[in-house]
Amino acid sequence: MATALDFQQLLRGAALRVTRPRTAVLGAVQKHPHADTDTIIGAVRSRLPKVSHQAVYDSLHALTAAGLVRRIQPSGSVARYELRVGDNHHHLVCRACGAIADVDCAVGDAPCLTAPDDRGYSSIDEAEVVFWGLCPDCSVTESS
Repeated sequence: MATALDFQQLLRGAALRVTRPRTAVLGAVQKHPHADTDTIIGAVRSRLPKVSHQAVYDSLHALTAAGLVRRIQPSGSVARYELRVGDNHHHLVCRACGAIADVDCAVGDAPCLTAPDDRGYSSIDEAEVVFWGLCPDCSVTESS
């Protein structure tokens, strides 16, 4: 679990100014993986009651652009944010409740970074795969 000091070092390492809203946003995203913006705003405001929506949006934008936060947006969902960056993991999304879970990159005969036809693109470095189904809680509810 990263601390405020760790977040300050991350920000400096990404050549970003260390601000209270940015460190609070990093803490909120760590505490609430795959959270939407409203959840992050609520978590940040529990630490910094006077922070504006715009400051949180600006922080999320800067952190995402710097590669410190990953923005995902499964079909039909609002944008969500996570700290797990730098690996090519994917997501499981529950069709019923919208819960999201991380899943490591699928490997086997066709690893997920090997496109069958790259159509001339070079340096393919990310594949976005979303697996859809029912989470364990919704599976139990549906079978009842």
